[in-house]
Amino acid sequence: MGGLLAIMAREVTKSNPKHLQGSRPSPFWGSRTLLADDSRDGPPVHNRSQSQPPPAAHRRMYQLDPKRLQEVRFAHVSGIAANVWFLGLTSLLTDISSEMVTAILPIWFVFAMGMTPLQFGFIDGLSQGVAAAARLASGLVGDRWRRHRDVAILGYGMSAVCKIGLLAAGGAWGLASVAIAVDRIGKGIRTSPRDSLISLSAAPERLGLAFGIHRALDTAGALLGPLVAFALLAALPHAFDLVFVTSFFIAVAGVAAIACFVRDVATPQEPGAPSGRSAIGQALGLLRDARLRGISAAGFLLGIFTTADAFVYLALQQKLSTQPAWFPLFYALTAVAYLALAIPAGALGDRFGRTRLFLAGHVLLLLAGIDLLAMPAGMPGALLALALLGAYYACTDGVLMALASAFVAPSLRGSGLGIVATANGVARLFASLLFGALWEARGMAFALVVFAAGLGCALLACLPLLKPLKESPRP
Repeated sequence: MGGLLAIMAREVTKSNPKHLQGSRPSPFWGSRTLLADDSRDGPPVHNRSQSQPPPAAHRRMYQLDPKRLQEVRFAHVSGIAANVWFLGLTSLLTDISSEMVTAILPIWFVFAMGMTPLQFGFIDGLSQGVAAAARLASGLVGDRWRRHRDVAILGYGMSAVCKIGLLAAGGAWGLASVAIAVDRIGKGIRTSPRDSLISLSAAPERLGLAFGIHRALDTAGALLGPLVAFALLAALPHAFDLVFVTSFFIAVAGVAAIACFVRDVATPQEPGAPSGRSAIGQALGLLRDARLRGISAAGFLLGIFTTADAFVYLALQQKLSTQPAWFPLFYALTAVAYLALAIPAGALGDRFGRTRLFLAGHVLLLLAGIDLLAMPAGMPGALLALALLGAYYACTDGVLMALASAFVAPSLRGSGLGIVATANGVARLFASLLFGALWEARGMAFALVVFAAGLGCALLACLPLLKPLKESPRP
């Protein structure tokens, strides 16, 4: 992080006027610190104690210029703009905050409050459903007003505020559910415009790598969040309020990152496209494209039989009979596999085809379910299941958005990605309800069998849906 700040400071201070080159720059704001002897080489400057404001030229130097920051070359990756890295930084901080809370919620609901699997499935499904609706709405708004960044900031801000809501809820699971729903709405609002900014900040042949870079930074936060929660609860058992407060301040830092460093990307007018802001009718008209319709349908079919993370971890906890305090480490170990594979998976998708990688990821999820069923009660089988789950996310999360981005015009990118994300999110709502009901009625093993069989059938059904996609793999 120190190196990143130094690069920003060097780039921003290049824009200082010549008569101020001998003064001390401020790293982010491109300004100097006004000192008493600053007037030795030029006209007198205003003293801090004077009531008159500084000249306009001096005031401009206190303003952060995101355009200058966009010129910074990160890791010398061609075709990847600085927006991708700054959005990754935002997601890193936000995911630390979110995963601190997410990692302890199953413990809180199931072990502390004594919820049944069906009740927990309802809450998890509700959060997926409201997030799905918010994704589509935010994509439409971002495209209509060409303000993807501002819509994303709203979503990140809502997720930050909900951490205080969880603190205020105390042991009332109804109020806690509302706070979680607000957090998921915030996530849904920010997802489509954020993914639009990523796709518009990378060359078409680098989309998979761009999403892989972002998801790697995002997953680094998902790795650190559970570890922070585990450390806090290990030092102060049952101190859930401390976890919520710490999570809030980290989330605020994430909001500041996108507000200060990320800028909107102008979308070129497509030939033959209507002028002016995109309308809802135009966005829904995207479904006339068989390719986007096939991607959405495939995401829905596969999402119906996707087991929620929390249920996977609860199944592992039941098989291993571990203490609830160790529960956050399941999230962290999954994030390790995801973090290691996110960028290579994105690059492989660019080279060999994202459709193949997307389907292969769901095969890995199927293998994880089989492992949960067949493994003996021991750590090797649990580690394999977590590694397969992390690999599944690396092959499907950013890859699905990169796959859809290739078939949606830039002027409707947020709407198109919102449609795909909403289809998958609605399916996961039903998946959580179904898995919880099956677990409560017939047991965990029966629910895993049904979902494994359903996922296998869904994979076969998706082959004709995704076959029309004509990708151009990068040599």
